[in-house]
Amino acid sequence: MDAGLVSPAADAASSGGRPPARVTFNAGARIVVAIDLGATHGVIAITDLAGAVLRAESAPVTIADGPEAVLDWAIGVAKRLLKASGRPRSDLAGVGIGVPGPVEHSTGMPINPPIMPGWDRFDVPAYVRRTFDVPVLVDNDVNVLALGEHAVSWPAEDDLLFVKVSTGIGLGIIAGGRLQRGAAGSAGDLGHVRVPSSRDTPRHGDEDADLEALASAPAIAGYIADRGTPATTSADVLALARAGHPDAITAVRQAGRDLGEVLATCVNLFNPSVIVVGGSMARAGEHLLAGIREVVYRQSTPLATQHLQIVPAAAGETGGVLGAAIMVAQRLLDPE
Repeated sequence: MDAGLVSPAADAASSGGRPPARVTFNAGARIVVAIDLGATHGVIAITDLAGAVLRAESAPVTIADGPEAVLDWAIGVAKRLLKASGRPRSDLAGVGIGVPGPVEHSTGMPINPPIMPGWDRFDVPAYVRRTFDVPVLVDNDVNVLALGEHAVSWPAEDDLLFVKVSTGIGLGIIAGGRLQRGAAGSAGDLGHVRVPSSRDTPRHGDEDADLEALASAPAIAGYIADRGTPATTSADVLALARAGHPDAITAVRQAGRDLGEVLATCVNLFNPSVIVVGGSMARAGEHLLAGIREVVYRQSTPLATQHLQIVPAAAGETGGVLGAAIMVAQRLLDPE
């Protein structure tokens, strides 16, 4: 109560004698700067401690422009949004950042991120603290998306997998109600898992290819382009799939099967109750999810799949900033 994190609520009904006093969590006691950076977009938000967005702005951003350029943009937007919120700088509890690459969570440094030239071992927290002198937490974008989706749509589920299928492919793991990062923060690197060949996923070349080479947005676009229809980006694939283009539908459905081959093993290992599929390719209608379900439900054990739900992400564009805010709030509210 001294910190303002809880406040008095209305007294409970008396059952005889003095009415019991009640308190409630005060989510508005502090605010958070939440930053979600993708390969080609960025979303910046000011939120409360429950992740409710108070101010937000998004814009096209090229992560390959390097850390200084991208972070300077994000910091500039955050300063403007913070001023517009009317809250004093002293109310800022921390800054949460999601980036599209592997992150050493203990230091907040990206480690050999394949689509982020110039970011390797760049000290993101130190750079941001030059402007905001508060705790700065950094994680890969899939982990923060998993936190956001779990908080918004599945708070009662303790075991959830969040799959992002976009320029790359990654997995966020919620197990026992907590995000699992692994020993060094690299848990969930699904895109580099080799896809086994089966009747659903025929052999690709001389060796089985990794998942990202088969089922990411660039891979799907390449399949379509090889068959004579111009396609280079996820937006091209989405437009063609929504228009009912047969090659696009075939490619997206097969990408789902390839994903299913790998996710079936994840289901047998982790026994989640929900698999949430997000990223740009999840917006291609039911074709991607249909391919995933086709393989997962057949190749996973009956006990693991009897109550398993495979669903599209629901948090939308703000899912990443929501997760980044939840990451900061969990740190602030940790007993330690």
